[in-house]
Amino acid sequence: MNTAIPSWKGGDYDRISGPHADMGTPALDRLVLRGDERVLDVGCGSGRVTERLLERLTTGSAVALDGSASMLAEAARRLARFGDRVTYVLADLAMPPLPIEGPVDAVMSTAALHWVIDHDALLAGIGSVLRPGGQLSFQCGGEGNAAAMMGAVHEQGVETAGAFHMAGVEEMTRRLERNGFEDIEAWLQPQTIAFETREDMLEYIVTPYLRPATGLPEDELYRLADGVVDRLGVLAIDYVRLNVTARKS
Repeated sequence: MNTAIPSWKGGDYDRISGPHADMGTPALDRLVLRGDERVLDVGCGSGRVTERLLERLTTGSAVALDGSASMLAEAARRLARFGDRVTYVLADLAMPPLPIEGPVDAVMSTAALHWVIDHDALLAGIGSVLRPGGQLSFQCGGEGNAAAMMGAVHEQGVETAGAFHMAGVEEMTRRLERNGFEDIEAWLQPQTIAFETREDMLEYIVTPYLRPATGLPEDELYRLADGVVDRLGVLAIDYVRLNVTARKS
């Protein structure tokens, strides 16, 4: 299977309006920062969360990593004001070691890591660039995430479950431990995202989910999304977020 995907995370969610688009703050807020650290944002997308990170790193720097060259180009435009305090890296997270020179003090990620099927390879790559004692904080889709939405797509003859891996707490904890992490806290957080209009929900289903998960033509994507909304019968999607904090041993 080709493990690279069109976008790890951020740029897709940047195109979704409203408060439900802001998924990066919790993972960022859980990092304890002095302001002089070097921090890796895994799945930076267009750099929206990376920008907030750099505003907190008053004398530090960030590494913006994504699996999409177009997203990194968007990030470079957004983050141009930070100059050489940002390094941009194009990489496949399932192919460790990551091509980053020198260690980082912390790693963060939002709504990206469930797109990597092999979580052991993922965590090995992160661990290879994180200094001993360094912080890891991420949020991604967890066990049971968007089950009704994916079921509605399956009912229309399209299977997307193999495009990502939604881990549970016990599984992720075991993987972190065997990849050299400690002080692990992991929890699942149910979250319902409600939409004001059908059009908002259609865009949300297509942009961060169907487009990267299926690669189907645009007209087919929106036909599928229409069917999802009809089958769910509400302008809302039930998610399950996997939240994790840990330290490198």
